[in-house]
Amino acid sequence: MLRRLYDWTMSLAARKSAEVWLAVIAFVESSVFLVPADVLFLPMALAKPERSYRYALIATVASVLGGIAGWALGHYAYEAVARPVLEFYNKFEDFERLRNSIHEQWGFLLLLLVTSGLAHLPPIKVVTILAGVINMNLGVFIISAIIARGARFMLLAWLLRRYGEPIRHFVEKRLGQIVGIGAGVLITLGIAYKLLAH
Repeated sequence: MLRRLYDWTMSLAARKSAEVWLAVIAFVESSVFLVPADVLFLPMALAKPERSYRYALIATVASVLGGIAGWALGHYAYEAVARPVLEFYNKFEDFERLRNSIHEQWGFLLLLLVTSGLAHLPPIKVVTILAGVINMNLGVFIISAIIARGARFMLLAWLLRRYGEPIRHFVEKRLGQIVGIGAGVLITLGIAYKLLAH
């Protein structure tokens, strides 16, 4: 099923309506969808490098709006909608672990929002729903999401504009690992700070 979803998403890059699909996928990725918007963003930006920043802006705006939808699902419809979505993707246990470790500590949640926005660690939909469940300030949430998602898509746009096709393999295979390691370091520092503060 996942492979079919991925292949379908990749096929959208060649369509005239690719920008609309990019916005749709970036939106639903931040709230309920499994496939990241990168799989559509990368081939679009490589096909038309002169439009890569435009695509990055579209993906950022749609992703932030999707994050707001995820926040609303967590805040207003956790049991009815958000929990079944998390269970469908086998993310409910991860979600509960995060929920129990945060206890309304927005600083740690902000760190998670940044790392998930940049490196999908943990998946962005988990963090957006969690932010709503613990009633994180919506304004702070939106600003954090703009910074995290904007940084990711703008960095990808810059890399693709500057290096073009040769960077694609690196972006697809190694950028996630590098950013993931950086995100892991940030999470470790956040946990260490939390433990030392008590």
